[in-house]
Amino acid sequence: MKLLTLFGTKTMLWIMLLINIPGTIYGYYWYKSQLVETPVRFLLFVPDSPTASLFFVFVLFAFLMKKNWPLIEALAAVTLIKYGIWAVVMNIATGLTGESLTWQNYMLIASHGGMALQAVIYSPYFRIKPVHLLIASVWTIHNDIIDYVFMMHPSLSYSLMPSIHEIGYFTFWLSLFSIFIVYVTVIRNRTYKLEIKA
Repeated sequence: MKLLTLFGTKTMLWIMLLINIPGTIYGYYWYKSQLVETPVRFLLFVPDSPTASLFFVFVLFAFLMKKNWPLIEALAAVTLIKYGIWAVVMNIATGLTGESLTWQNYMLIASHGGMALQAVIYSPYFRIKPVHLLIASVWTIHNDIIDYVFMMHPSLSYSLMPSIHEIGYFTFWLSLFSIFIVYVTVIRNRTYKLEIKA
């Protein structure tokens, strides 16, 4: 817990912003070709990972003002865990299907693993209530419907596309897992709560 208190200091919050803001911008850039071809009604739901990190950027700004925005915290926590794990699994799966992994694959594994990790690290600072988690859950499951019913999912390697239905099934259960982790670490856990020191 002493180590976790360091993440609530002003210096560390600025460091996290300096990591997450460029990462978010690059994430939206990564989606540029897909966004150009996406119908307007789906635009909000296509760039999954950068939107997750954008939620967290807002959370960090709130922390710097010594405030909590519980709904944004819930959206950030659930989606950081979900899309962080999802990208790690998909990139590893690409290698397991026989494709050669490039530096970009390894960069995505590292950066998205960090996304999921920072959601867990900051969980003692969140003040999420059940209603906030419920709204975040609806957002997350709705996003799965957009991705795998309307087929607006993130681009995948050619070797994974034949398994798109299985990937959609996995993603749905990953959403539920992420929601459960946030419930356990934030809502049910009332013992370890930390205050921002910024």
